[in-house]
Amino acid sequence: MSRRLFSCFGKASSNPNHDDKATTTADLTTEEQRRCGPVVVELFSSQGCATSSEAELLFSRLGRGDFKLDVPLILLAYHVDYWDYMGWKDPFGSSQWTVRQKAYVEALNLDTMFTPQIVVQGRAQCMGNETEEILSCVASAPRVPAPTFQATFQKPTPESLQVSFTGALRTKVDQEGVSVMVALYECGLVTNCPNGVNKDKVLANDYVVRRLEKICSVKDISAKKTLSGTVNFPLWESFNPAKCGIAVFVENSSRQIFGSQNFQLPDNI
Repeated sequence: MSRRLFSCFGKASSNPNHDDKATTTADLTTEEQRRCGPVVVELFSSQGCATSSEAELLFSRLGRGDFKLDVPLILLAYHVDYWDYMGWKDPFGSSQWTVRQKAYVEALNLDTMFTPQIVVQGRAQCMGNETEEILSCVASAPRVPAPTFQATFQKPTPESLQVSFTGALRTKVDQEGVSVMVALYECGLVTNCPNGVNKDKVLANDYVVRRLEKICSVKDISAKKTLSGTVNFPLWESFNPAKCGIAVFVENSSRQIFGSQNFQLPDNI
């Protein structure tokens, strides 16, 4: 992948890119809105990017509820790896997250990959450090019913976490199909950065996606059909369940999101 595709300071504007299916929930009543699931907000970031630290602070403020939004959010931060050559290797960076961002570049018809970038419900995007643009994308995001999954947690070994899910999507799935994904994220991360563009800074990161797995892929099913699946997450050395959470979301091949749920890990896991 050529580095010329990447821009840490690139200009980007809101790009709703909604299709007819994506806007079917736009006219929901207030009561229906209350029954809808959270809006998924994804941040593509890097400790090797000079402007990502500002976006990370804004992202944490979204999670704290500083903006008093009318909709619940699921926040997921993906640290890409294409700035690692700049003198600092992001400890949370992964080529897997770079691939995910590239899929959004293609799905949203963008010219380039850049950090920091915000993607809302897989349908709209903007610069990750532009507060008003982010709030506008969240306010206009389509709302969809939340799945009704129940989750059970086990630790088969000290180095692994097993999560089993059972429930319904509450959204009818057509022939194109969807994937049910589950992310394990971590908050409260602090890094002393001795090199790179953020040299000598202390970087704070929340909602950092540490693992992402697929529960299942389905097509041609009713909204009420019961689904089940189990995922196994390998854990990292400093894993602390009190700092972590689980997000489940339903996405199509273009990464548009059609429902989501959030789970806290049990204290005794």
